[in-house]
Amino acid sequence: MAFQPHVAVSLYLCLEMKFVRFLWQGQELLGIMDTSEQFVLSLNIVGQVLGRRFPFRDIESYLQARLEWEGWVEWVKRRYHERGDFEDLQVPYAAVRVLSPVRRPVSLRDGYAFRQHVEAARRNRGLEMIPEFDQFPVFYFSNTLAVTGPGPIYVEPRHLEKLDFELEVAIILGRSGRNIPAHAADEYIFGYMLMNDWSARALQMEEMKLNLGPAKGKDFATSLGPWVVTPDELEPYRTEPPSGHIGRAYRLALQAEVNQQPVSYGFLSDMSWTFAEIIERVSYGVEVFPGEVIGSGTVGTGCFLEINGTRRRETPNAPETWLQIGDEVALTGTELGTLRNTIHPA
Repeated sequence: MAFQPHVAVSLYLCLEMKFVRFLWQGQELLGIMDTSEQFVLSLNIVGQVLGRRFPFRDIESYLQARLEWEGWVEWVKRRYHERGDFEDLQVPYAAVRVLSPVRRPVSLRDGYAFRQHVEAARRNRGLEMIPEFDQFPVFYFSNTLAVTGPGPIYVEPRHLEKLDFELEVAIILGRSGRNIPAHAADEYIFGYMLMNDWSARALQMEEMKLNLGPAKGKDFATSLGPWVVTPDELEPYRTEPPSGHIGRAYRLALQAEVNQQPVSYGFLSDMSWTFAEIIERVSYGVEVFPGEVIGSGTVGTGCFLEINGTRRRETPNAPETWLQIGDEVALTGTELGTLRNTIHPA
C-alpha cells in the first residue's frame, strides 16, 4: 500500500484518537486504539510495512517531532478507523502489556484544584478553608523517574504506613510556551490521561510538619495511563467552566475501586481551577515544553485520607482503611479507560 501524505493546513491537526504505549513480542511500541477500544495498532509496525520508519516509542519523544509526523499519524488513523486498513496488523488490547504512555515526563507537576477535596481534608483536621485556594492554583513537583503505568507498584515497609491512592486526571503538554494566558492555554494541551498519585501518608505527615514537601511521602510512584486521549475526542463531554473561571471543562465521570469495591466517585468538571488556569500559573516566568505532565489534584472523595477523615467525623471510633500488599486499585474515567495497579513488596 503506497503512502499518500496528508498535508496539514494549520500548525497542528485536530486529532481524535487514543495513544497507547505497550509491550508486544518483546518490543516497546507506540500505537493507537481502535474505535471499540478492543484492539491496538502499532504505528511502528505500520511504518515498517509502509517503508517509513516511525521511530517513537513513547508520547514525549513523538511530541518533540510532532509537526513532522502528525500528518502521517492522522492519515494512518483515518485509514484504520474509517476504511479498516491495517486491521491485519492490529493486536487485541487484552493481549498486550500496557505501559505508561509517557516513559519519562519532561517534568511532573501535580495541582490541588478540587475544592471538595481541599475543604474536606481541612475540615477533617479541624481547619477552616484556606482563602488562598481561591486566589491562585497551586502545584508541586513530583518525581519523573518514578512514573509507572498499569501493573505492579512496589513499596517499601514505611510506604505501607497509611498507604493511599489518589484519583486524578493529568494532561500532557504538546507545545512550548512562556507566560501563557489562560484564554489561550487549552491549545497547549496534547491530551488527557488518568493519574494515580500514590501517597505514603505517615511519611507525608511527618515531613509536612516542616512546611516543606510533599517529598518522600509521594516520590516513590506515580501511575499514568492507560492511554492519552486527545482533546477533540472529548468534545461531546464539553461543559462550562466554573463561574468566574476560564478554560475548557469536560464532564467525565471518574471512579476508584479497591479490590473491585467502589470507594470514590466524581467528575473532572468538578475542578474549581481549570487546566488552562493551572497552565497560566505554571508558565509564569518559565518556559514549558512538550512532554511536561500536570496533574489535576485529587477528585473529591478520591483518596482514603479524605474518606477516613469524613467517616471519623461521623463516627469517631470508626476504623481507618489503608492499602495493603495484594490490594488492587482501579481508576476509571469516561473515555480515559481503566488504570489498574496492584500493591507488591519491594
